[in-house]
Amino acid sequence: MSTKKEPAPEIQPEAAAAEPDALAQAQAENSQLRQQLLRAMADFDNFRKRARREEAEQRLHGLQEALRVLLPAWDNLHRALAHPGSGAEDLRRGIELTERQWAEGLRKLGVEPIPATGQPFDPHLHQAVEMVDTTEAPDHTVLEELQRGYQWNGRLLRPAMVRVARNATAAPSAPEENADA
Repeated sequence: MSTKKEPAPEIQPEAAAAEPDALAQAQAENSQLRQQLLRAMADFDNFRKRARREEAEQRLHGLQEALRVLLPAWDNLHRALAHPGSGAEDLRRGIELTERQWAEGLRKLGVEPIPATGQPFDPHLHQAVEMVDTTEAPDHTVLEELQRGYQWNGRLLRPAMVRVARNATAAPSAPEENADA
């Protein structure tokens, strides 16, 4: 086995001169890419701020629409209070009219009352505050609505607070044994 050393490659003067040019070119490209990155980051930051601002504006617009729908009922309450001395029947009709306007305004916003009295108890829609022993209604039936519950576009806003029937009928007893046997 012979070990021969290969001669070291000679550095050509042109290659040595090309290296500083390649280094300068790489540094220039690096600087350019860094500037592009900084611009992209600034653009994204501006986009994020604009999106937040637009979201806040949309939220305020939605609230404004909700208030606009409910204002007629509020106006009627003010009119009723401005006419003192009206009879009890007039006052009742005014309150009923205002309640209907309020309910219609809420319906336009997607708010619907949850049916309760006479319905089977649903823990997703009803909040039981009392169980009442009775034989006049089937077990787990809502007997009375204490506070109305509401849904908004199919989502629960507030459960209905209810009293629920507990049917206290005795379970069938075991057959009696024949004492004569």
